[in-house]
Amino acid sequence: MRFLLLFLCASVLGAAEPASAPKPPNILMIISDDQAWFDHGFMGSKAVNTPNLDKLAAESRAFPRGYVTNSLCGPSLASILTGRHVHRHGITGNDPLVPAGTTPAARQKSPAFLEGRARMIKLFQESPHLPRLLAERGYVSMQTGKWWMGDYTTGGFTEGMTQGGRHGDVGLDIGRKTLAPLTEFITRAKRDGKPFFAWYAPMMPHDPHNPPERLLAKYRDRSPTPQAARYHAMVEWFDETVGDVRAHLEKEGLTRDTIVVYIVDNGWIPRTDKPAVDFERSKQSPFDGGVRTPILVSWPGHIAPAVVDAPASAVDLMPTLLKLAGARVPADGDGLDLLDDAALRARPFVAGQNSTHDIRELGRPGASLRYRWLVAGDLKLIVSSGLRTGETANGSTDALEPPRLFDLKADPSELHDLAADRPADVKRLAALLDAWWDGR
Repeated sequence: MRFLLLFLCASVLGAAEPASAPKPPNILMIISDDQAWFDHGFMGSKAVNTPNLDKLAAESRAFPRGYVTNSLCGPSLASILTGRHVHRHGITGNDPLVPAGTTPAARQKSPAFLEGRARMIKLFQESPHLPRLLAERGYVSMQTGKWWMGDYTTGGFTEGMTQGGRHGDVGLDIGRKTLAPLTEFITRAKRDGKPFFAWYAPMMPHDPHNPPERLLAKYRDRSPTPQAARYHAMVEWFDETVGDVRAHLEKEGLTRDTIVVYIVDNGWIPRTDKPAVDFERSKQSPFDGGVRTPILVSWPGHIAPAVVDAPASAVDLMPTLLKLAGARVPADGDGLDLLDDAALRARPFVAGQNSTHDIRELGRPGASLRYRWLVAGDLKLIVSSGLRTGETANGSTDALEPPRLFDLKADPSELHDLAADRPADVKRLAALLDAWWDGR
């Protein structure tokens, strides 16, 4: 992967120990929604402009080979908040299964859906949550944007926008319509002398892809299709909001007191034939187009800018932030401290899973499993469960697909399957994958 000169100028150094501070650092977590790992300027993109994210990357301890735990937003976001893999927190999909024949209009009002949502929220609350653990350290917290688990209080936030809708309801106004709830929270926390945790997860560049005309005009002639142009313009619109939020931190004099982290919930590749996502290669798929993301951690004056080649995982954010905040870190978490070079070098792999959009059987992760995947060094193994659809009660089970093996350094687009040529590597990595996730 070729990085822009702006990004390469950061020397690859070990992270400095955070200096003592009169109060714990503030934390701003920025989560992009449905954006491909390669659609960032600092990752080498020529298709999109992301100057604000490029600036953040140059100031960060950056992990260009980051991975989410699932290429579907509900399970992915749950892992970020709990520090646990999907088969441990149990939220394997976005929605509960409803009986076949339920009309789309009646779906979200059906007893099966409402009961299933209540059970999902109850299960989610059995895991530790980042805002709750930070609250023990005196933090106030704010939820804005995407949120699946009922109202904001279910995640331990002290304030929030979402009132209980499955996608985020009024919380989805953030970024697209206003930044006021977030910026006002930051100002109020400063006034009250409280360290804060802010969850900024706008539904951007997620569809609907309806960017301002001033941005869409920039991409009409430079993008391959009209749908790609709309998506690329959405990426830049999201980037502008990141700049606006960081400008507010600067205005309040909080830049050097605030950790900023960045991650994408899952990838997105527009189809070339119609305005839709390429589900085979990005969102809901086990390929890097769906599960890979850059991960950035910035704290000016405390964390040395660096580019770290080791694979990283979304579950690493929770222990990293808790340690920086001086808060309690759960002993049974799945992640590592992203500032610990020795631990990153010693980790043999990062892994994840893909599952059906609707949860086929809550409490039994294997019932919804489609693929498991593992990245060890430059190699990536993808193993199928045989379940290909399963989004409704009529979901089908297809013939088991053979394992696939890719060399990500030589083949970042995962076009050349090496499994038949390297059976020993397939066997070795499959054993690691089986030990990590037992298929229950």
